[in-house]
Amino acid sequence: MILVNKINNMVDLEEAFAIRKQVFVIEQQCPEEEEYEHDEVSIHYLATVNGESAGTARWRLTENGVKLERFAVLQQFRKQGVASALVESILDELLLQPYKTIYLHSQVHAMPLYEKFGFTKLGALFYEANIPHYKMEYVRPS
Repeated sequence: MILVNKINNMVDLEEAFAIRKQVFVIEQQCPEEEEYEHDEVSIHYLATVNGESAGTARWRLTENGVKLERFAVLQQFRKQGVASALVESILDELLLQPYKTIYLHSQVHAMPLYEKFGFTKLGALFYEANIPHYKMEYVRPS
Protein backbone atom coordinates (compact mmCIF):
# COMPACT_ATOMS: atom_id res chain seq x y z
CA MET A 1 0.00 0.00 0.00
CA ILE A 2 1.39 3.38 -1.07
CA LEU A 3 0.89 6.37 1.23
CA VAL A 4 2.05 9.93 0.56
CA ASN A 5 2.31 12.40 3.41
CA LYS A 6 3.46 15.97 3.73
CA ILE A 7 6.63 15.99 5.82
CA ASN A 8 6.29 17.74 9.16
CA ASN A 9 9.21 16.37 11.18
CA MET A 10 12.99 16.01 10.90
CA VAL A 11 12.95 12.20 10.88
CA ASP A 12 10.87 12.08 7.70
CA LEU A 13 12.84 14.94 6.17
CA GLU A 14 16.07 13.01 6.73
CA GLU A 15 14.44 9.99 5.03
CA ALA A 16 13.58 12.19 2.04
CA PHE A 17 17.13 13.53 1.90
CA ALA A 18 18.53 9.97 2.02
CA ILE A 19 16.31 8.95 -0.92
CA ARG A 20 17.41 11.99 -2.91
CA LYS A 21 21.06 11.31 -2.15
CA GLN A 22 20.72 7.73 -3.37
CA VAL A 23 18.83 8.63 -6.55
CA PHE A 24 20.37 11.93 -7.59
CA VAL A 25 23.85 12.06 -6.07
CA ILE A 26 24.83 8.38 -6.21
CA GLU A 27 22.86 6.96 -9.16
CA GLN A 28 22.68 10.04 -11.41
CA GLN A 29 25.91 11.65 -10.19
CA CYS A 30 24.37 15.09 -9.63
CA PRO A 31 26.56 17.53 -7.69
CA GLU A 32 25.62 17.20 -4.01
CA GLU A 33 25.85 20.96 -3.42
CA GLU A 34 23.09 21.53 -6.00
CA GLU A 35 20.87 18.80 -4.64
CA TYR A 36 19.90 20.54 -1.40
CA GLU A 37 19.33 24.13 -2.52
CA HIS A 38 15.92 25.65 -1.71
CA ASP A 39 15.03 22.92 0.80
CA GLU A 40 14.24 25.46 3.52
CA VAL A 41 11.54 27.14 1.40
CA SER A 42 10.02 23.94 -0.02
CA ILE A 43 7.09 21.76 1.00
CA HIS A 44 8.35 18.16 1.13
CA TYR A 45 6.54 14.82 0.79
CA LEU A 46 7.47 11.25 1.65
CA ALA A 47 5.93 8.21 -0.02
CA THR A 48 5.97 4.87 1.76
CA VAL A 49 5.18 1.37 0.54
CA ASN A 50 3.86 -0.84 3.32
CA GLY A 51 5.47 1.50 5.84
CA GLU A 52 8.89 1.59 4.15
CA SER A 53 10.26 4.88 2.77
CA ALA A 54 10.16 4.62 -1.01
CA GLY A 55 10.05 8.05 -2.66
CA THR A 56 9.98 11.77 -2.17
CA ALA A 57 9.19 15.06 -3.89
CA ARG A 58 8.80 18.73 -3.04
CA TRP A 59 7.32 21.97 -4.35
CA ARG A 60 8.10 25.62 -3.83
CA LEU A 61 6.89 29.02 -4.93
CA THR A 62 9.10 30.78 -7.49
CA GLU A 63 8.70 34.00 -9.44
CA ASN A 64 7.24 31.84 -12.26
CA GLY A 65 4.65 29.99 -10.18
CA VAL A 66 4.70 26.73 -8.26
CA LYS A 67 7.60 24.49 -9.20
CA LEU A 68 7.42 20.76 -8.50
CA GLU A 69 10.85 19.27 -7.90
CA ARG A 70 13.05 16.44 -6.70
CA PHE A 71 10.81 13.50 -7.56
CA ALA A 72 12.88 10.49 -6.54
CA VAL A 73 11.93 6.84 -6.05
CA LEU A 74 14.31 4.22 -4.73
CA GLN A 75 15.19 1.60 -7.32
CA GLN A 76 13.48 -1.30 -5.55
CA PHE A 77 10.16 0.61 -5.57
CA ARG A 78 10.16 1.81 -9.18
CA LYS A 79 7.37 0.79 -11.55
CA GLN A 80 5.00 0.28 -8.60
CA GLY A 81 3.09 3.56 -8.81
CA VAL A 82 5.09 5.51 -6.21
CA ALA A 83 5.95 8.41 -8.53
CA SER A 84 2.34 8.60 -9.74
CA ALA A 85 1.11 8.67 -6.14
CA LEU A 86 3.49 11.56 -5.39
CA VAL A 87 2.38 13.59 -8.42
CA GLU A 88 -1.29 12.93 -7.71
CA SER A 89 -1.03 13.84 -4.01
CA ILE A 90 0.81 17.07 -4.69
CA LEU A 91 -1.54 18.14 -7.48
CA ASP A 92 -4.58 17.31 -5.32
CA GLU A 93 -3.25 19.74 -2.71
CA LEU A 94 -2.12 22.46 -5.12
CA LEU A 95 -5.34 22.49 -7.12
CA LEU A 96 -7.22 23.57 -3.99
CA GLN A 97 -5.18 26.78 -4.08
CA PRO A 98 -5.46 29.64 -6.59
CA TYR A 99 -1.99 29.09 -8.04
CA LYS A 100 -2.02 30.15 -11.68
CA THR A 101 1.06 28.31 -12.94
CA ILE A 102 2.28 24.88 -11.88
CA TYR A 103 5.40 23.66 -13.65
CA LEU A 104 8.44 21.40 -13.39
CA HIS A 105 11.67 20.52 -15.13
CA SER A 106 11.35 16.89 -16.22
CA GLN A 107 14.12 14.53 -17.06
CA VAL A 108 13.32 13.29 -20.56
CA HIS A 109 12.68 9.69 -19.46
CA ALA A 110 10.08 10.87 -16.90
CA MET A 111 8.00 13.00 -19.27
CA PRO A 112 5.32 10.33 -19.90
CA LEU A 113 4.59 10.23 -16.16
CA TYR A 114 3.89 13.95 -16.02
CA GLU A 115 2.00 13.98 -19.33
CA LYS A 116 -0.53 11.50 -17.96
CA PHE A 117 -1.36 14.05 -15.24
CA GLY A 118 -1.86 16.92 -17.71
CA PHE A 119 1.60 18.49 -17.98
CA THR A 120 2.71 19.65 -21.42
CA LYS A 121 6.20 20.27 -22.76
CA LEU A 122 7.32 23.86 -23.24
CA GLY A 123 10.40 25.15 -25.01
CA ALA A 124 13.64 23.52 -26.00
CA LEU A 125 15.64 20.73 -24.45
CA PHE A 126 18.10 21.90 -21.78
CA TYR A 127 20.51 20.30 -19.34
CA GLU A 128 20.55 20.37 -15.55
CA ALA A 129 23.39 18.47 -13.86
CA ASN A 130 24.32 17.10 -17.31
CA ILE A 131 20.89 15.41 -17.60
CA PRO A 132 18.50 16.35 -20.46
CA HIS A 133 15.29 18.06 -19.31
CA TYR A 134 12.23 19.84 -20.67
CA LYS A 135 10.16 22.42 -18.88
CA MET A 136 6.60 21.16 -18.47
CA GLU A 137 3.56 23.13 -17.34
CA TYR A 138 0.35 21.81 -15.85
CA VAL A 139 -2.78 22.55 -17.85
CA ARG A 140 -5.82 22.73 -15.59
CA PRO A 141 -8.83 20.80 -16.84
CA SER A 142 -11.59 23.10 -18.06
